[in-house]
Amino acid sequence: MMERPLDLDAIRAFVHIAELDSFTRAAEAMQTTQAAVSLKLKRLEDRLGCRLVERTPRYVLLSAQGATFLAHARELLQAHDRALGMFAGVRQRLTIGISDHVAGPELPALIARMNAQDPQLLIEIRIGSSGDLMQSFDRRELDTVIVRLHAGRSDGEIITEEKLGWFAAPGWQYRADEPLPLATLAEPCGVRVMAGRLLDAAGIRWTEIFVGGGVTAVAAAVMAGLGVAALAPRMLPFGAVEVGSRLGLPDLPSLPVLLHTRASTGRPRQALAALSAAFRAAVRGQYAGSRPMKSEEG
Repeated sequence: MMERPLDLDAIRAFVHIAELDSFTRAAEAMQTTQAAVSLKLKRLEDRLGCRLVERTPRYVLLSAQGATFLAHARELLQAHDRALGMFAGVRQRLTIGISDHVAGPELPALIARMNAQDPQLLIEIRIGSSGDLMQSFDRRELDTVIVRLHAGRSDGEIITEEKLGWFAAPGWQYRADEPLPLATLAEPCGVRVMAGRLLDAAGIRWTEIFVGGGVTAVAAAVMAGLGVAALAPRMLPFGAVEVGSRLGLPDLPSLPVLLHTRASTGRPRQALAALSAAFRAAVRGQYAGSRPMKSEEG
């Protein structure tokens, strides 16, 4: 008699747990509840006759069997998606705009996560300022945008919040009798405007010393010792230092990252759910550092 086949949905839940370091974020990616994800994992473990994930009150770790099974699980899902893709006809396109202040160094991994969620979905990504992307979204040139909080708008789904800081190169020196040299993004940039207003309100003189066409260029100017930039920590190369408190600069707020989309159902929405969950994991990982997977199981 043929043995009972593996449940692909349960395998997908296991892969999400392993890749997103969290039962909660796996549930977000699958657009279901944490309890449902836990049940899927338990059924998979019962079917395989072994523990794939070791739970403790604080952490969730892959067992030896789980680490071994992960590669096979990914192969099974990829083969399944390829087989379905043969009959899918025209590939569905999802056009996404991501703010340069949001994309960050994790973008390749986030794109890979979306592709793994649905290899047959044609993904087009554009990088720009939040203001420009919102205008393109309103003109229906983009299906989805992921941006910083945009002044004058209260719509959108909050993906996460990120604390900004004033960053400079190690050993960078500033003379208090001179205007604070700032490295900024070109207009229109909401973070640039916010930083200038906060400095003005605090009575701190400042001048733009460098204007970059992207966050990568601004980060390079900072590390070259040109001045200070208002950025999220994960945007800076390793070694950049936060100098706000030392220089008496105004505190920068935590800014939300918002998802605006017209994709409410189907494959695009599932891919966006996976992207949102992965992005939350990337931002939380910036502050948590390298550590085992945190458990929400208690």
